[in-house]
Amino acid sequence: MQVILLERIAKLGQMGDTVKVRDGYARNFLLPQGKALRANKANLERFENERAQLEARNLERKNEAEAVASKLDGEALVMIRSAGETGQLYGSVSTRDIAEGLTEGGFTVARSQVELRTPIKTIGLHSVLIRLHPEVEVSITVNVARSEDEAVRQAAGEDLTTPEQDVFEFEEDEEAEGEGEGEDGETAEASEEAPAEEEQA
Repeated sequence: MQVILLERIAKLGQMGDTVKVRDGYARNFLLPQGKALRANKANLERFENERAQLEARNLERKNEAEAVASKLDGEALVMIRSAGETGQLYGSVSTRDIAEGLTEGGFTVARSQVELRTPIKTIGLHSVLIRLHPEVEVSITVNVARSEDEAVRQAAGEDLTTPEQDVFEFEEDEEAEGEGEGEDGETAEASEEAPAEEEQA
């Protein structure tokens, strides 16, 4: 289907461009959301008549998005989730979760503005792109942890995705085994010396 873009669409074109897209993409996304018009003579004339208004509206939205972007850029969002010892989440963190978390933090972000190819399924620091406007995008850090304490440790650079091993306990176990062998050795020596003393007597 040929459509006229009413705003810049990533990987498609700029406002006013006539582009060919799949029918489903046009019917389910571009047309219902007012991002494009079917490419025909009547709509082309309509676009040219409304072009100035569309450009003004686009500029206004862009300025609003840039104002939000200046506050949101580099923001760290902490998400507390249940996870196993290896850091694998029992659930996942989706675009909806991130959008709701940002909204709770005072930012108006829609789920569709969160660029997340696949849900987050492990604890750790994840860089996520937020597209506030076709021409304005920012990156935030989503800190997924099992507790607030872990979130602080991860933010400081600690890797919690592998099970902790207590090195000190391991060393103590080795020492204990060594001591046990020593005692056995002493007992053996003592038993060997005993017959010798009996022979002298």
